[in-house]
Amino acid sequence: MLEGRSIKVEQVVGQGEKELISSLILNALPNWFGIPESTQEYIEQSRQMPFFVAADNNQAVGFIAIKETSDYTAEIYVMGVLPEYHNQGVGKTLFSETLKWAKDNGFQFLQVKTLAESHPDRYYARTRKFYQAIGFKPFETLLELWGKDNPCLIMVQHID
Repeated sequence: MLEGRSIKVEQVVGQGEKELISSLILNALPNWFGIPESTQEYIEQSRQMPFFVAADNNQAVGFIAIKETSDYTAEIYVMGVLPEYHNQGVGKTLFSETLKWAKDNGFQFLQVKTLAESHPDRYYARTRKFYQAIGFKPFETLLELWGKDNPCLIMVQHID
């Protein structure tokens, strides 16, 4: 896991820093973020959102951007961890900070959108498994949001 590493998570407020971090990490994840236009939209939109970065010895290795969708619900808008840091607890550590932030800001639910099980992509099977491991439950599949070839699964979690 994170043994021997000095992973620190902190909130980032500067838009330029958010753009730099999200660009660096998303572009290192072509199996998840392989459509340049969509990736650029994630980068641009993340500039305006609450944003947390995980750093190893002051180098960004992961981030999460949160979209406030209502007075009661926040969404993990986009999240990424450098491949060499996968399965080491970085994502869970980022999520832990996000959950704390959501509680502190009065949200009752968190949601995330990902590709549904009916899509054969093995990378997104790992993504769904990760979200389930941190407490998200499948809520609804939308065929029209991203198109019938990319069924969108909404996963939710109630914040205690």
